Amino acid sequence: MFRVGIVGAGGIGNVHARQYRKRSDVELSVFDHSEGRARAFQERWDATPVDSFENLVRRVDVLDLSLPTPVHKDFALKAIAAGVPSLIEKPLARTLKDAVEIAEASRNASVPIMAAHVVRFFPEYEAAKRVVASGGIGTPSAARARRGGGAPSGADGWFMDHTKSGGPLLDLSIHDFDWLRWCLGEVKSLYSRTVGAQTEKGPDFALTTLTFESGCVAHVEGTWMDPGGFRTHFEIAGSKGLIQHESRNNIPLRTTIAPEKTEGAPLPNLDGNSTPKEDPYYLEIDGFLNAVKNGTELPVTLVDALSAVAIGEAAIESAKTGKVVAPERFA
Repeated sequence: MFRVGIVGAGGIGNVHARQYRKRSDVELSVFDHSEGRARAFQERWDATPVDSFENLVRRVDVLDLSLPTPVHKDFALKAIAAGVPSLIEKPLARTLKDAVEIAEASRNASVPIMAAHVVRFFPEYEAAKRVVASGGIGTPSAARARRGGGAPSGADGWFMDHTKSGGPLLDLSIHDFDWLRWCLGEVKSLYSRTVGAQTEKGPDFALTTLTFESGCVAHVEGTWMDPGGFRTHFEIAGSKGLIQHESRNNIPLRTTIAPEKTEGAPLPNLDGNSTPKEDPYYLEIDGFLNAVKNGTELPVTLVDALSAVAIGEAAIESAKTGKVVAPERFA
């Protein structure tokens, strides 16, 4: 039995609770500074409300830190000090300095911490990774990724304060930065432009060009300024073929190897016929819990989490300075 404590009864906390409830071996507790949110969460998910974080860590085996980015560091360090493994909403922290502090504390205490980079678990992204890794499209040379829709708000509008959220580069495009690094290797340098780089507030649009050590180049678009609704898109072109994804298509992943050979992949969790355990959020949580239980490597490692923050922070620096920036590397 896993005694899981969710910290944060807001949007992502409810998304995660839905997945924990699919497992018969999970007992849920919740802590939130808002008693009203905690009560509603209790009623919805049959979770035991706890009146403080300190009391929560005493009664659980793992924590789910579904919290706004600015407080990740404080809660992660408290969880590590208490010896409780934690799944923490991405990004690992608002700054690379804070993320490194979390990672060092985790390693020194041997307490697992995993950043919730859930896009890796979406079937079209995972399938594309497999195609690239298998050499199915040859050597990748160019990639493009797009993600976004309208602007999020969050409690007290914290998303729109980029000093707290990191704006679309650290909060939104970080999904694609992480996935592209997973597929294509380390990022050598990048150049980024955003609408709100100088004001650091409000809805924003970001465009980043990544150059990988392999020589592959990727363009990443992240927007909080699309009134047409949320959608995602990617393509990776290689020496032998092309992979394409468009979230609004009936066939969300298409691999073209030659003009006469095009394969479409209708993925189960996108066509309405998925089983509950094919949900990417379930797969993410299942991978985390199983790794903790078995003492095996986490599906998203600390190096992965640090690298994603490093790319996001480098993109913010580039957008502010107008210069090409090389992200810090980790091993």
